[in-house]
Amino acid sequence: MATPDHAENDLQPFFVLHKALVQKSERKSSGSRKIRRRIELSPISAKNAEKMEIGTGEERDDHHYEHLRMEAFNFVWSKIESTIKDVLRNINLNVFNEIHRWVCESFDAIKSCGTTLTKATHSYPIVTDATFRQLFTGLVFTKNMEFVDDLMTFEELGLHLKSHGCHVANLSSIDFSANNGIGGCLRSLLRQFLMVTLDAADISILASWYSDQGNYNKPVVVIIDDMERCCGSVLSDFILMLSEWAVKVPVILIMGVATTLDAPRNILPSNVLQHLHVSKFLLGSPSERMDAIVEAVLVRLCSGFCVGYKVAAFMRNYFLRQDGTLTSFIRALKIACVEHFSSEPLSFMLKALFVEENSQGFWSEEHALFPEEMLKYAFDLPSCRRNNTEERTGENLAHDLSELKRLQKCWSTTVLCLYEAGKYNKIQLLDLFCEAVVPCLGNSTASNHHLGSGISSSSDHSIHHQYLISEKCSFICQAIRKVRDLPVVLLYQLLKSWEKLTEDVIEIHDKVKELQSLLKFENGKSLKQDLTNIPKRHTSRSHLNMDKDSKVLNEKAARLMETMVRDYMQPVECIPFHEIVCFKNVDKLQSALMGDPRRRIQLDLLEFQKILLCSCCSNSSKAILPSMHDTSILYTLAQEHGDLINLHDWYQSFKSTVFQPSTKGKHKLKQSPAKKRKDTNESQNQSEASIQVRFCRAVTELQITGLLRMPSKRRPDYVQRVAFGL
Repeated sequence: MATPDHAENDLQPFFVLHKALVQKSERKSSGSRKIRRRIELSPISAKNAEKMEIGTGEERDDHHYEHLRMEAFNFVWSKIESTIKDVLRNINLNVFNEIHRWVCESFDAIKSCGTTLTKATHSYPIVTDATFRQLFTGLVFTKNMEFVDDLMTFEELGLHLKSHGCHVANLSSIDFSANNGIGGCLRSLLRQFLMVTLDAADISILASWYSDQGNYNKPVVVIIDDMERCCGSVLSDFILMLSEWAVKVPVILIMGVATTLDAPRNILPSNVLQHLHVSKFLLGSPSERMDAIVEAVLVRLCSGFCVGYKVAAFMRNYFLRQDGTLTSFIRALKIACVEHFSSEPLSFMLKALFVEENSQGFWSEEHALFPEEMLKYAFDLPSCRRNNTEERTGENLAHDLSELKRLQKCWSTTVLCLYEAGKYNKIQLLDLFCEAVVPCLGNSTASNHHLGSGISSSSDHSIHHQYLISEKCSFICQAIRKVRDLPVVLLYQLLKSWEKLTEDVIEIHDKVKELQSLLKFENGKSLKQDLTNIPKRHTSRSHLNMDKDSKVLNEKAARLMETMVRDYMQPVECIPFHEIVCFKNVDKLQSALMGDPRRRIQLDLLEFQKILLCSCCSNSSKAILPSMHDTSILYTLAQEHGDLINLHDWYQSFKSTVFQPSTKGKHKLKQSPAKKRKDTNESQNQSEASIQVRFCRAVTELQITGLLRMPSKRRPDYVQRVAFGL
């Protein structure tokens, strides 16, 4: 939520969702589909069904379950959004604490001079000592190519410093524009500190405010989110002004830098740099923050919503193409979530199945009697057709969905254990996640046991083992191979992390505890501790024994990792009923993110009646009427031509379409023939001129939208079509 001070400069992305009107033809044609997307999901007794009309009941049920899906989407996305904010806040917390300690140390250094507690007796203090004119400045390196990612970071930094008793003002790079000048940033500064809007931009007002009782004993922090986007001259004047008033107002600057250490030198002149006492702080890289978001949202499944492997690969490539912009990834994730809840009729179950702590409430007796239409649709899902041998009852559906949740938990635990091992090889979680959701990993095991019982045959083991061997460059194989090469100390740390991650999965947890017991002797000392207590004469022999034992333990840990991958890492697309929680339509996501503007413009011009919904155009099917928009008329007429359009013929067709001579009755007053001819000629000339103006404007609009290329000197009487077909 943007603060009132920054409401005009709030650049955070937003989303506009709208629902298209349902045409009658679409309702009629929906019955011919193999799977009905709109199904009656409300249990209605036979007596009530006889009393109400069929059409009214279907519309009421559609509206009811559409409301449930919208409610589930709002709940799930709010859960995802709050999780992302918490993750980013926790990542930056260590840096924020470090910045706060630096602010306190800088303020103590300023107070030690004994000049800040004096009253502002002069309107413009004259400072001669160079040490008093230096501003403590913190440069926060964000490593982001897109400053939108940093808006929330610096807002959270300001709130963190305010909570620790600092006076804080957040300034945007827009405040330092050449049009606003130094007065714009100074007015914004006064507005945030004094909580009132002042027309006068005078630094002495800030000095008087700071000298008041209760204000002078706290540091004044000014945060500039992106100094590289500021106007250099305005920022230089601002720094020089603050340095002159450093005796009365001990301002501490914090400026965000997105590129290199030389950025301040490229923006500020040398005489300004002399007034800055610089300290440097480093935020986490975009890849580190990306891995933290992927772990919390997509691996740990904070909301239950997940994506298929094609969608995951597309989102990963989209994130990399956008120079590692987190905003682009979050936007793609939200659009995927919107598309899932708007297209999947049973998606409303996700809220109760995964989000609620006690999901048994959803499967209580009052919800156990599922409507017949729901059961038919659920058991006819593509993921259920292979193993569709059980009875179609609500109890079986509830059991299978609970099993889906359990298998997702096992998959999540296995991926996190792999990631802990992959950290020693600098493997990114986003890369590991995209590989872990590939269905080929689970196809072998899913075909031989119903709903992933966790027991796989020897043939499944050999198939999966062959996959790991053949994919030597895969991230999963790299993580397992790294386990074999870890020293004893790092292996002990890895097992400790596995112990915490597998607490909710008893099968894996017991195997980890068993392996941990092998790392200790009977007296409880670790291998490393025993090695330090061995006498020197036995050192060489003990080294051989310890190395041999270590290799055995590494091999057992690697075997455990392979077993976890084989038995528990079953991708969601290999589990029945995954369509309820998983979004797989990458085409919809790609179209929503990247779009096809040229095709969209052509459709809007040719099918304008679907948008305008006017009575005259909607009743005329594809006929060209004068009431149509001029650009739509021209583009419709252009479909009759090839790649070249003769301007004269095109104009004549347009003229014959839009020009309708007056059909009024005879004038009651008699006029002379000469005057009548004169009026007729003037009206025709006026109509001709207006038609030419309309024609030229419509042609220009088609040229601006990229559908036409204007006439060239070689062929001035022709225009060229650029877009063909849809």
